[in-house]
Amino acid sequence: MTEKTLSNKNNLYVLYEDNHIIVVNKRAGDIVQSDKTGDKPLSEVVKEYIKVKYNKPGNVYLGTVHRLDRPTTGLVIFAKTSKALPRLNKLFLSKNIKKTYWAVTKNEPIKTKDTLIHWLKKNPKNNKSYAYSNEIAEGKKATLHYTLIKKLNNYYLLEINLETGRHHQIRSQISTIGCPIKGDLKYGFDRSNKDASIHLHARQIEFIHPVSNKTINILAPLPKDPIWDACYV
Repeated sequence: MTEKTLSNKNNLYVLYEDNHIIVVNKRAGDIVQSDKTGDKPLSEVVKEYIKVKYNKPGNVYLGTVHRLDRPTTGLVIFAKTSKALPRLNKLFLSKNIKKTYWAVTKNEPIKTKDTLIHWLKKNPKNNKSYAYSNEIAEGKKATLHYTLIKKLNNYYLLEINLETGRHHQIRSQISTIGCPIKGDLKYGFDRSNKDASIHLHARQIEFIHPVSNKTINILAPLPKDPIWDACYV
């Protein structure tokens, strides 16, 4: 699929839009929904975009389907109609949606391709998930598949496909095999990125449109920096 980005004055990058859904390329630092910081969430930026573009009076409907961590970049889907929202939620719950991530890691994994299965337990005090090899009380099973797709000068690019969508799943599981993501201090990288991002990007998503039933395949361009620039394969 061709990489195409549209932008507006709110620095919103729209990758796909129709009557029922809108898909944007989230920047590092954006929050998807309101949280305790009080910062303006991406959902409100999207609402403003829709209101202005279509000259809509009153409140704009927008449903949040899923989230990305604040320092993570890439694809986020929103529902523009009440018809689309429950259908998209069902797609995510039934795992009938393919999500592909790219991650730049500090170390090279022992295996170039593998499936990781852990049980993750979240500690709300430090907002961190811990990965265990064996099933534990209150642990949630987490499964992902990764492939080493490029060796950079000092880093390694992994392509990751998720089977489950747990809190900090990729960050926790990848760090457990000795491959912390660049910039991710919380999960073992030794220094932060200057913009507080981490090199984890929701790269591609494929699903059946909740209304038209057509296959939708969207690719999110990478953020602009020298390391991401070197990742194009």
